[in-house]
Amino acid sequence: MRYVVTGVDCRGTLVTLEFDAESEGEAAARAGRQGCAVAAVHSAHAQAPRLATQAVRFSLTLFSQELLALLQSGISLVEGLQTLAEKETRSGTQRLLEQVLAGLREGHAFSTALEKFPRYFPPLYVAAVRASERTGDLPEALARYVAYEAQIEGLRKKIISAAIYPALLVAVGALVALFLLGYVVPRFSQVYADMGDQLPWLSRVLLQAGNIIINHIVIILLLAGAGIAAAIHALRRRGVVEYLGRLLWRVPALGERLRLYQLARFYRTAGMLLRGGIAAVSALRMVDGLLAPALRASLAGAVDEVRQGRALSQAMEAHGLTTPVALRMLRVGERSGRMGEMMERIAAFYDEDMARWVDWFTRLFEPLLMAFIGLVIGIIVLLMYLPIFELAGSIQ
Repeated sequence: MRYVVTGVDCRGTLVTLEFDAESEGEAAARAGRQGCAVAAVHSAHAQAPRLATQAVRFSLTLFSQELLALLQSGISLVEGLQTLAEKETRSGTQRLLEQVLAGLREGHAFSTALEKFPRYFPPLYVAAVRASERTGDLPEALARYVAYEAQIEGLRKKIISAAIYPALLVAVGALVALFLLGYVVPRFSQVYADMGDQLPWLSRVLLQAGNIIINHIVIILLLAGAGIAAAIHALRRRGVVEYLGRLLWRVPALGERLRLYQLARFYRTAGMLLRGGIAAVSALRMVDGLLAPALRASLAGAVDEVRQGRALSQAMEAHGLTTPVALRMLRVGERSGRMGEMMERIAAFYDEDMARWVDWFTRLFEPLLMAFIGLVIGIIVLLMYLPIFELAGSIQ
């Protein structure tokens, strides 16, 4: 029978291989001999589920939480999935769960049933489930994944919430400035029409800008809308995002914080996989996609050294993937045999450090931004009234 093997090759790239083999185990073994860290194996003759080509709103975290609660209550895996399918009101999600159930009824392992839907169950999730099948502790794997997602989401929400208020300040400030330039300033220009060259040159520049805005408001709004749409489209392209990321990494203080943020995600994900029973080299290859290109190349070098027998802490240090705190905790993990737990503690340490830095930066940046916006609006108002002040001074 022909089998399809999904895994990670020696360069850290996700690959798909096909073999003629007697069983899934033999196909996985052959892929392993070619240097592939196996994540999933399934029959090439199995029909691809129709759902895989359809967009379905599916929350993997919510699914894991609910399934974990049912399993911890003593309900079997099949009964748990049946329960989730029966209570689901969205037809797309219900069909997805029913097709996972169909895979279990055909005799496939839970991980094999999940891997048929890579859009909804990523390779990391499938690998964690497959590792738990060897130990017979699926609830523990689901609990680790739920905790992992909660911690990642918590830090993401802190960063987003810290960015909302400055964004609102910029938007409101821009609207106020646009109102002054497009509505108030043109009316002042009518009042000052007879003064001509007697106006201060800065006031004349301001009045000219106001007239240009009011006379070409439609074109300006269209250009602004086109600019915003182009920016949104560009940010959806991977190349543009990576280029902007490289620019941000060159900013001295911000670049170091971005590095620590990515390392924290890397350590947390690798720690989750290691605690699930996945080998260190395979776990490191699976998580390289979380890193920026420069760190990804460093990780590939570290993985090669680990395969050659070098200690993980030494390989990570040699390629710049540690900090003084992380290095010492990795060494403790090597001595105690609790490397997965140590990696998760490293991630927690730097998540807390990142949260404190975001709070400090917000407290510093918001007043500075408010002062800048107030200064811009104040200059516009001052330039509008400056001729009146000069006229009043000349009368005295």
